[in-house]
Amino acid sequence: MSGFNRNDGMNYAPVAFKKPEPVCGSGEFVFAAMGLDHGHIYGQVNGLIEAGAEVKWVYDRDPAKVEQFLKAYPQAKAAASPEVILEDPQVKLVAAAAVPSERGPLGVQVMKHGKDYFTDKTPFTTLEQLAEAREAAAATGQKYMVYYSERLHNESAIYAGKLLEEGAIGRVVQVIGTGPHRLNKASRPDWFFRKAQYGGILCDIGSHQIEQFLHFAGCKDATVTSSKVANYNNPEYPELEDFGDATLVGDNGATNYFRVDWLTPNGLGTWGDGRTIILGTDGYIELRKYIDVARDKSGDHVYLVNHEGEHHLSVGGQIGFPFFGNLILDCLNRTENAMTQAHAFKAAELCLIAQDKAVRL
Repeated sequence: MSGFNRNDGMNYAPVAFKKPEPVCGSGEFVFAAMGLDHGHIYGQVNGLIEAGAEVKWVYDRDPAKVEQFLKAYPQAKAAASPEVILEDPQVKLVAAAAVPSERGPLGVQVMKHGKDYFTDKTPFTTLEQLAEAREAAAATGQKYMVYYSERLHNESAIYAGKLLEEGAIGRVVQVIGTGPHRLNKASRPDWFFRKAQYGGILCDIGSHQIEQFLHFAGCKDATVTSSKVANYNNPEYPELEDFGDATLVGDNGATNYFRVDWLTPNGLGTWGDGRTIILGTDGYIELRKYIDVARDKSGDHVYLVNHEGEHHLSVGGQIGFPFFGNLILDCLNRTENAMTQAHAFKAAELCLIAQDKAVRL
């Protein structure tokens, strides 16, 4: 198989893929950061900078957040208002991780100012926001891209995609995902516990799971067949959902089950034991994304079983993150190689539908 080098009969090591290099020179792709409400903004900005982008501005209503950002990226300048960024013709893209309920309206504003938009997940909290963004993207021709980090910024997930492209397990027929997270109540902002602002657990962290299902299974659409939510362990926060699950059927017949929760125990060596199992007609892949429990504190473990045998691959630090460079080139060339707009919006739509139709346990 072209994706492996033989090691010792049972273990395989990934081919040394050439890590992505910067796709543009200094000043060729300038962006700004707005809405620093979630820490994912640092992953978004890091990815863009590593791919060659230049961060020029930062804006947030909270000066303390701006100060923290500038310590990490001293090359940026604090903008006195959003308009400074929106009216700067040099800025091609705005990266944002605002309060979830504010992400959609901000994106519409950015696109109407002739700039592409790159938001943290979840990209919307209502179907009405999604409709407005779809309309604005179509009218302006600008991009509304989403940081679905559990696939885009995870080397085991990127490598799994390469294996699927090579036909390592045949046709994908099912994807199972688990997205447990540690709650860390004391460090969470007030909006985190207000459903109107965070959108619900399936809308929020469930968006990762639905996006990766569509990608790995090669679906352009899917139907939500069932979904459930609950608050099992946090009665002091009645609007918080600390558990959710859903099942979907893709337009090509592939199926999906995922479970997300805020119930990670303190004894785990990381924030969540996120896993993905991809079943194909000729084998299966399991991703242990962030830890291999009680065996290895590192993440990015890929387990592959197919007709050739049982294989374990540790791919951390070897693959890189091609999404960011592809996004920059898409913005410059008006292409859709990083992610299509239809895919970004469809994943968002399905997580909103799963949330809206969820049975509360």
